[in-house]
Amino acid sequence: MLIQMKVTQLPTPNIELGSPGTFSDPKIGLTEAGPFDLRFGPARKRDIRVGLVGNAELLKNGIEWLERCGTPIPSDIKDSTQYLDFPGFESVFRASLALSGQWMIEIGSDKLGVALSKNNPSRFEAVLDLYADAVEELADNADTHPDIVICCLPKEVVQTCWSISSSLTPRQRRLIKERYIAREQGQQLLFDDIEETESDLLNRDFRRALKARTMEFEIPIQIGTSNLFEDQDTNQDAATRSWNMSVALYYKAGGIPWRFKADGPETCFVGISFHHLRTLQQHFVYSSLAQAFSTRGEGFALRGEAIPWHEKQGRNVHLTKNQAAKLADRVLQEYSEQTGGNPQRIVLHKTSRFNDSEQKGFHHGFRDIPIVELINIMPAQFRLLTYGTYPPRRGTLCTVNETATYLFTTGYMPEWRTYPGPHIPAPVRLMSEDDIDMHQAASDILGLARMNWNTASMSSAHPVTLFFSRRVGGIMAEVGPNCEPNSSFRYYM
Repeated sequence: MLIQMKVTQLPTPNIELGSPGTFSDPKIGLTEAGPFDLRFGPARKRDIRVGLVGNAELLKNGIEWLERCGTPIPSDIKDSTQYLDFPGFESVFRASLALSGQWMIEIGSDKLGVALSKNNPSRFEAVLDLYADAVEELADNADTHPDIVICCLPKEVVQTCWSISSSLTPRQRRLIKERYIAREQGQQLLFDDIEETESDLLNRDFRRALKARTMEFEIPIQIGTSNLFEDQDTNQDAATRSWNMSVALYYKAGGIPWRFKADGPETCFVGISFHHLRTLQQHFVYSSLAQAFSTRGEGFALRGEAIPWHEKQGRNVHLTKNQAAKLADRVLQEYSEQTGGNPQRIVLHKTSRFNDSEQKGFHHGFRDIPIVELINIMPAQFRLLTYGTYPPRRGTLCTVNETATYLFTTGYMPEWRTYPGPHIPAPVRLMSEDDIDMHQAASDILGLARMNWNTASMSSAHPVTLFFSRRVGGIMAEVGPNCEPNSSFRYYM
């Protein structure tokens, strides 16, 4: 059989910053043009109020680190286009980090010692209570409260509370292990870094639990450990750490670091995924999850209706037509509340196929939107070899026999003059039952991979519509089935 293959190189996606210009690297763009919300004028924050919670030692280390981030920090890797010097927070964001004693709460060594002396899971819950209560106290400040709180976790907390076993029945543990053993034997190729894992179900994560507990206080939090505050042989260099933390702090505090530069009509991009949710009756169900982002830069996450989990279900989880339509309606409602109107185009991403019921439900729910596109972004066994030392360039688009489309979201990056990955890059396969422009769909996915405001790196492989699925699902699972999670994406990063 003759195989026809067309290979196209998509242009590097650009992002929009505070002043006009063409930028693809957030670090260079922020340094030269400032954050996107400079365009908002006086409406943007000029002072980012930072609160800190922790024991005396970590509070001291956290304050010293934030003060250090206010000054230029040279990169340990010289003459590198990938690892750039950090010019200092104010030079980058045209705003300052504001610290005040009224936004700091020290957790006494006696209280922390009592909590740590317990056995898990009591220890986990006791330490969680200490930090959550402190964040609540800062949030209740009638005069002024911080825009973001850094929860400083000492080594003792990291070592004993970072992850503990969930309270599961023997039958639940058996079902979980059987399901993931079958999956690892090759029944499904997965995005292991963005999809729920066996460990997510068997264990509780302290960071996710703390984000869930503090969400109701309406102050986003950042986790700080010695791995962030201190220079060590095993962590990133100080310049890289300061770049990544500063971008995350700025976004969580209400800023918009940069925006996806998209051509065409106003678009809402939505990622559809599923995560486990355990009910009070100790039953497992699936809960659908929608992560949505507009071309204007807003992001939000919504939890859909519960779906019963069957032992032989595997990954074949789907919404009914009615559930899909309801989730679509909620997306439009939230989008309208944030932007003042409906988008002209809706693009849905999913790592498994949309079945007939989901297609009908979403198209019905978005019936008033002129353009609706349902796109599957699937793992692929397709590989492409090139002449020379490096693998295919990131953004390489391959069409095989005009029926199969593959996109390399990782690969050689000419901006860095290298391939930053450890393994041979594998593309994703793009599929859709709708009549869509695959070239445009692929360009959107590359652009959305730039929208990870938890890092200043431009090497993210997955679109933001799917990249945080595992984390968002884990936090929503901690919120529980009877509480409505905050929709703002700032609480999940």
